[in-house]
Amino acid sequence: MTDHVDNDGAASPKLGFRPLYQQVRDMFVRRLVDGRWTPGQALPSEMELAAEIGVSQGTVRKALDALAAENLVVRRQGRGTFVAEHDEARILFQFFKLAPDDGERAFPESRVIHIARGAATPEEGARLALKRRAQVIRIDRVRLLGGRPAISERVTLPAALFPGLDAREVPNNLYGLYAAGYGVTVANARERLKAVGLPPEQAAHLDVAPGAPALLIDRLAIALDGSPVEWRVSYCLTDGFHYASDLR
Repeated sequence: MTDHVDNDGAASPKLGFRPLYQQVRDMFVRRLVDGRWTPGQALPSEMELAAEIGVSQGTVRKALDALAAENLVVRRQGRGTFVAEHDEARILFQFFKLAPDDGERAFPESRVIHIARGAATPEEGARLALKRRAQVIRIDRVRLLGGRPAISERVTLPAALFPGLDAREVPNNLYGLYAAGYGVTVANARERLKAVGLPPEQAAHLDVAPGAPALLIDRLAIALDGSPVEWRVSYCLTDGFHYASDLR
């Protein structure tokens, strides 16, 4: 089959040169974006999906393998394939890289300092691809590792994507909230790292002197449809902590 398979299983002549399993993979991603498949949901069997779409079971398997490699679905031996959830274990593996020098990585606790809604600055608008005068929600919080303040960060979100978030209690696991509360799944993120001296405000949050060495992590979170959904700037203490990344 050389035609593109869309999210209804129909064919169109566009992009026919792409491998069929990639077309099926894209169709499955569209189901995630549209909310037809939700976090934690068990997917139909490979045989059922193959019959529905009109492709071989091997093609479906390759498409699901591609999604598993992207951490979008989870294969469970003897139980089937499930839509991945943004639970703490997954976030720790995929997105949180700060670890203590003398121990294993652990999911941090969080303490919200301030949350407010306002007009996007030019930089916020550019990073989040927002229209002029769009509203954003800003969350300032401190994250603790082993009970010690280790990270001071600002999270900036498009208000249109997360209505009412500024009026609710903000949980520790933001990515889980985005998926469960708003149908927005973070698929991947782009990070920039830089060694800096702590500005006074962040130093006060972390109870250290201004100018103390820190790692600045600038992260843009990307949704399944490729759109930016969160801009996060984190100042991380480096005294007793390091950034750990597995390169493959």
